[in-house]
Amino acid sequence: MPSVEKTIAKSLLEIKAVKLSPKNPFTWASGWNSPIYCDNRVTLSHPTIRKQIYQSFAELIAEKYPEAELIAGVATGAIAHGVLVAEEMNKPFIYVRSAPKGHGLGNQIEGQYQKGQKVVVVEDLISTGGSSLSAVEALKQAEVEVLGMVAIFTYGFPKAEENFRNAQVALNTLSSYNALVEAALEIGYINIDELNDLKEWRKSPETWRK
Repeated sequence: MPSVEKTIAKSLLEIKAVKLSPKNPFTWASGWNSPIYCDNRVTLSHPTIRKQIYQSFAELIAEKYPEAELIAGVATGAIAHGVLVAEEMNKPFIYVRSAPKGHGLGNQIEGQYQKGQKVVVVEDLISTGGSSLSAVEALKQAEVEVLGMVAIFTYGFPKAEENFRNAQVALNTLSSYNALVEAALEIGYINIDELNDLKEWRKSPETWRK
């Protein structure tokens, strides 16, 4: 979906859900220096782009996973997006916590589902894939059939690709880091020098500008 990838990328840049700053990098919680910061929660404040995202998700799921019976969102970033997708597709919705709740029934999965139901998991952002795949594992433990995961954006780290491959989980995203930097250059958000900086970071994010 190359056209969708760039369209979504340009929307994320337009509303500053994604910020690029190669000259004055951000510091992630991991301690990495990064020329990119992504906060897809910002999309929820923009009705047109919010709709663009949930409709694109619905089209992607209908194409890749036509047998889907249930939509699951990963807490907390993808709960709202998942609800919107489920509403658009007229399907039931559940969400997965990062860990079982520490009180009450101790649920990790919230909402009603049946064993054997075919589910597609909605995520907002893929970095290494660790937390996303933890949600998938919780669903598998609950004996629902995970068809795959869809996400708004991925950094495309080799580690994430390896993690999803090892977990045997299909991943489809609306946009990606490569599409983003191409779109940013096209609209004049970055110049060629900054593009080269961004490509260098992508090769070795953990050591970039250490």
